[in-house]
Amino acid sequence: MSAHPSPSGDSPRAARGVAASLIAVIAVTLGVRLVAGASLHLTEDEAYYRLWSMAPAFGYYDHPPMIAWWIWLGRHMIGDTALGVRLLPILACAASTILVVDLARLAGAGAATSTRAGVWFNAMLLVAAGGFLAVPDAPAALFWTATLWCAVKAERASSMAWWLAAGAAAGLAALSKYSALFLAPGILVWLAWTPGGRAALRRPGPWLAAVFALLVFGLNVAWNASHHWLTFIKQFGRIAPGQLAPRYLIEFIFTQALLLNPLIAAFVVRAFARRGSSAGLAPFVATSAPFIAYLLIHSLHDRVQAHWPAPVYPALAIIAAMGAETVAGAPSWARLRTAAPVFGLGVCAALLVWLALAPGVGGVIDPARPVRGWPAFARSLEALRAQRGAAWIGTESYGLAAELDDEPGLRAPILQISERARYQDLATATPPDLSRPGLIVDLPRRMDLAALRQCFTRLQPLGTLTRGAPREPGTPYAVILVAGPRRDILRAGC
Repeated sequence: MSAHPSPSGDSPRAARGVAASLIAVIAVTLGVRLVAGASLHLTEDEAYYRLWSMAPAFGYYDHPPMIAWWIWLGRHMIGDTALGVRLLPILACAASTILVVDLARLAGAGAATSTRAGVWFNAMLLVAAGGFLAVPDAPAALFWTATLWCAVKAERASSMAWWLAAGAAAGLAALSKYSALFLAPGILVWLAWTPGGRAALRRPGPWLAAVFALLVFGLNVAWNASHHWLTFIKQFGRIAPGQLAPRYLIEFIFTQALLLNPLIAAFVVRAFARRGSSAGLAPFVATSAPFIAYLLIHSLHDRVQAHWPAPVYPALAIIAAMGAETVAGAPSWARLRTAAPVFGLGVCAALLVWLALAPGVGGVIDPARPVRGWPAFARSLEALRAQRGAAWIGTESYGLAAELDDEPGLRAPILQISERARYQDLATATPPDLSRPGLIVDLPRRMDLAALRQCFTRLQPLGTLTRGAPREPGTPYAVILVAGPRRDILRAGC
């Protein structure tokens, strides 16, 4: 790849200044994420992945295994706490920032632009607000970016070792999330796009990297083969087209413009408009294009979840930073460039303050409601269970079951009564004694009394319990006392 000269003309003193700024941003954002990760209750998905980490394997019902491995390691490093669950994803966000900066440098950007790419990556709203969460996107984004970093170094140096490192990183990315499979066509497009890349394709490095990636990913393939292709069926079943629904395309574009940070998104567009064919942009545009194209096609018939594009956010940060390199003579763009990180990091700071504030300030619209009030709710549920003589607690939702499993105040086994395939090989607790009564608890909209009557001979509604902070509108959960299972709930579900 031929690097274009940086228009920044950085002096050594300026380079040291921007490096100090980058270190400060990494240190501050890392500290904030560590505090947030330790302070906030696990979300439903994080609690669910925590259950996975108690039975390390090469695959699980919903995703490949990397997030479970990371949580396992974090829990063993600092304990089975919220921060233990989130430790490696938080560190990964800092590592991704460093890779973004060096990738921009390798692409020919000056110190100021490279630093801007790292800062803007953290100022993207999805990253700023969610960079501490233990979800599969965390390892997927890190290993996707590491693959690109190794591949760029390999292409520049014609290095077999770097190509093999790129293959290993790509395999680890695929063990994090199947979206990483789009890396292979993306890298092929990039190499075919540039003269240096076409020369690399005539050598064995890229092809051996692909073989190496397949060998690493083969761990999950073998697991799926021995588990009736469980995860493949669930995830790749989404590819099947449905009825045309263009409203999802509009929703996808709007949501991504917001989560990228609208000001940064504007510079992504500017980069394409001003230098879309630049060799400096080639690796970032080409490796992102196949996955983004798939998401656009998917959005024509179904909703694209907001976090799905997360692995390409580091590349988009670099593209945006390059689009902001020269704003001389364009004062409006200069003001937007200054405002972009302030807006993104400011929104993140406001959100985290909201999440951390004392109970009672959330009101009707409270983004913190999903993580508020869990210990008190668990105590109320435990008191009701003991009062009614129930031996176990059941839920309709896998997320709620995982949240309750993480609550030390509950002394009864937790059982999600449906989707039992999720718990294959997850022997995380003593199985409940279903010969004794149990409490089924969940959001009222999830409760299906007709289905429950087909599973149990006796049902007794007990009203609702509310989870939330004092003086706030809480979240009500319906509670039903059940007994006399009509089928094998543990094996077949309800």
